Amino acid sequence: MHTQFAIYRLNPLLGLITLLFLFLYSGCARKNFYVETPVADPAIHRQLQQAPTTIDSVTVQAGSHYARGFLYKVLWGARHRKSWIIPVTVPVLRVDTVKGGLEIEKIGGGMQTINVTMVGSDKMTYSLRTVDKRPEIDLPFPLRKTFISDLVLDQTSALHPYADLVVAPLAIAAKIPQASPMLVYVKPNEEKLGEHKELLSDKLYMLEEKYNDKRALVGDLQEAYDIVGTKKMLKHRYGHNNYAIDQLAFAKARLLDLLIGDRDRHEGQWEWAVYEESGDHVYRPIPKDRDNAFYLFGNGLFSWVVSRRWAFRKYHSFSGKYKDVKALMIKSEDLDARALPQVTAQQFDSLARDMQRSLTDEIIEQAVQRLPDAVYRLEGESLAGKIKSRRNNLDKAAREFYEVLAKEVLVIGTDESERFEVVRLNDEETEVTVRRKADGNLTYHRVFYRGETKEIELHGLGGSDEFDLQGQVRKGIKVIIVDEESEDNIRDISRVSGWKNKVVYNSKPGM
Repeated sequence: MHTQFAIYRLNPLLGLITLLFLFLYSGCARKNFYVETPVADPAIHRQLQQAPTTIDSVTVQAGSHYARGFLYKVLWGARHRKSWIIPVTVPVLRVDTVKGGLEIEKIGGGMQTINVTMVGSDKMTYSLRTVDKRPEIDLPFPLRKTFISDLVLDQTSALHPYADLVVAPLAIAAKIPQASPMLVYVKPNEEKLGEHKELLSDKLYMLEEKYNDKRALVGDLQEAYDIVGTKKMLKHRYGHNNYAIDQLAFAKARLLDLLIGDRDRHEGQWEWAVYEESGDHVYRPIPKDRDNAFYLFGNGLFSWVVSRRWAFRKYHSFSGKYKDVKALMIKSEDLDARALPQVTAQQFDSLARDMQRSLTDEIIEQAVQRLPDAVYRLEGESLAGKIKSRRNNLDKAAREFYEVLAKEVLVIGTDESERFEVVRLNDEETEVTVRRKADGNLTYHRVFYRGETKEIELHGLGGSDEFDLQGQVRKGIKVIIVDEESEDNIRDISRVSGWKNKVVYNSKPGM
């Protein structure tokens, strides 16, 4: 069955729109989708090529190629096109003088961006990251010459090119570690980039501190002893029961994500500062890559339909209201489940109200004023108003965020030995406690409420674990025990009326 007809059978309206789009836009991709340079004035661009040292700042357009006609915008949305297209003035990066002189350490980034790690004379690492994206690189090669390529390329217009500039002061005011980016232009044929000058020159970048190793342990992070990525953090967290995530710190960071509508907070969007506290090791989050803050996708006919809850919910757009908190959690649901299983409704509410107090009108206005002048004149007041509105309702959004998390909760041990204690206190409340078997120290405690939680899933992972269930009630929350090791011991003297209120599965060790 052809793909378009399969879509039509699954959802007639979505299928109809897909067929209409295929009819209107079938054909080849646009030639030269991207412009050769972001510099707005060709004469200035020629001067930069011939005598670059005489120019300290330049007027650029972050993405003039996102300009579209009336019909296209009706169908696919105006998005952030005006901010991409409007000319802004930015400094020309002096690679040999900024931060005492920058040297390239490595070139990386995702498939869609160029991300250069550079080292300054202060031995700090810095990230030089392109503002524009190249999402078509993720497409299979045969599709890159079709209309589908144009459609994919245009998705970058849903991102706000200067979101990072606004988010940084908001995060700092909320006491969340955050790099402070600056917008820069790298001139053509920048000799200081050596063999990489052709790849890296003549582009618009964000330059910011890079928190990815011990060299970044300064300022607010100076008490940490290391910085690691999420993969390494989870490996240690599940390997040893004296490693833990600071769940309140992560919850606070996630509330900021809700505030700015950042829908793309997957595992790769975090680094973790590691602290030693009373013999234990604690991980605290450092968010990075704010490309999806203020995301605006669904303000066209087709894109509005595509982003509905019954279609592709994750393409939820930023506005002054929290219309769909769950949509902002889709790409982060795995990490949220592992890093927030202990945070209560009261704690979420307290964190939200603290953030509401910290992010005053003045701080929000100052943050938005970090936009380039032309962009601020275009949308500064409107954006500030939306952020203020979301701040005012952050406590309600936090409650909704909590309610989504609370429905099904993972309680995960480690590859060492733990004791899991489940006590059915009454028909409405179930208490879960986890202790290290070696010394009896508490590693987890929470009381669950039947009106909020449908299922609690306990994972012992490795080691010789004990599961103890007590309490006799008429009604209760379903408890699932994943018995990772044959040497685990399960003792159940609880009783709940009805069927399948406790289920035991056998599975391989590890999460």
